[in-house]
Amino acid sequence: MGRLATVMLHRPGAELARLTPRNNDSLLFDAIPWVGRAQEEHDAFAQALRDRGVEVLYLGELLKETLEKPAARAALTESVLEDPRLGDNLRGRVSAHLADLDPRDLAQVLMAGLAHEELKPGPGKPGGLVYELMDRHDFVIDPLPNLLFTRDSSAWVRNQVAVTSLAMPARNRETTLTKAIYKHHPRFAGTELLYNPGLENVEGGDILLLAPNVLAIGVGERTTAAGAERLARRVFAAGLAHTILVVPIAQERATMHLDTVCTMVDVDAVVMYPNIADALRAYPVTAGFDGEPQVGAARPFLDAAAEAMGIDRLRIIDTGLDPVTAEREQWDDGNNTLAIAPRVCVAYERNVETNAQLERAGIEVIAISGSELGSGRGGPRCMSCPIERTPG
Repeated sequence: MGRLATVMLHRPGAELARLTPRNNDSLLFDAIPWVGRAQEEHDAFAQALRDRGVEVLYLGELLKETLEKPAARAALTESVLEDPRLGDNLRGRVSAHLADLDPRDLAQVLMAGLAHEELKPGPGKPGGLVYELMDRHDFVIDPLPNLLFTRDSSAWVRNQVAVTSLAMPARNRETTLTKAIYKHHPRFAGTELLYNPGLENVEGGDILLLAPNVLAIGVGERTTAAGAERLARRVFAAGLAHTILVVPIAQERATMHLDTVCTMVDVDAVVMYPNIADALRAYPVTAGFDGEPQVGAARPFLDAAAEAMGIDRLRIIDTGLDPVTAEREQWDDGNNTLAIAPRVCVAYERNVETNAQLERAGIEVIAISGSELGSGRGGPRCMSCPIERTPG
């Protein structure tokens, strides 16, 4: 674990304001957040990172700059127009509308969507049958409120980036934006893609870097075994790791990703949901002579991780102090910490007992507010895509 040098965040914006009681479930939010407060909380999160010397890049700004490249603009426009729900007439109308937008406004539409009432037909601008039969509250282009969770759509493994393949239909378009940024933005010129959208499902929240040459990949609600296998094959082919631990987790909302139950807080320590610590198992996967992943027998996760990392044991810091508190704080992303250096992490302030446990174990906790940010079920780790870490 090195010191976090550069991270990509997404400041919540108009896409979050598109959440309503009609669509929040399908867009994967448990509640409708107060957008202004969510922005204040996110700004404080970003500033806490800057105060520790972390360079903060914003996805929205990167996307706007990417759209100044004609090839990127064409590819992202086409990805929206491919939606089979549009039909020919509405597709033509949307195409003309997008063509008139400058890069900043186009980026806004790609993130926040296009509402039915924002695309009013007029003379020479027919909407066609599809438009006429839509409810006035519907979206011609759906918003992407989960962009807030930049961890899921891409994950860096050393100097290569896996642009992931998201499982939920509401999030599929996120990775088209992320991939375009890595492919066309000059900041990422020459970056090799380790994974691509459209392959078997893998999400960044299930990818945990335990040590420089050791990864853990959770398999559960969002990442499939087939996705873990393909990612393992590509990691080994690129020489980025010698061992990958594949960790089955419960397919439930509260444990949607591996990082909802376990995250690193030191080179030899994790914060972990105690209700599963003893039951969590891992399949060690290594590269065979032919480059194919070789799967070992399942073992307790903590034992398998320590052996792969070359340490005597992996220390556990429990979420909460008792079963009820542990369950409450696990639900509130008590395990979803962002390590910005060994023994320094960012966590939601609401998880009082877990944060106290961390501090007793010698971990400095930078506590941030998350009353509104947490409504999409994600903590500081979910909201951050580390791009570069430096030794130390």
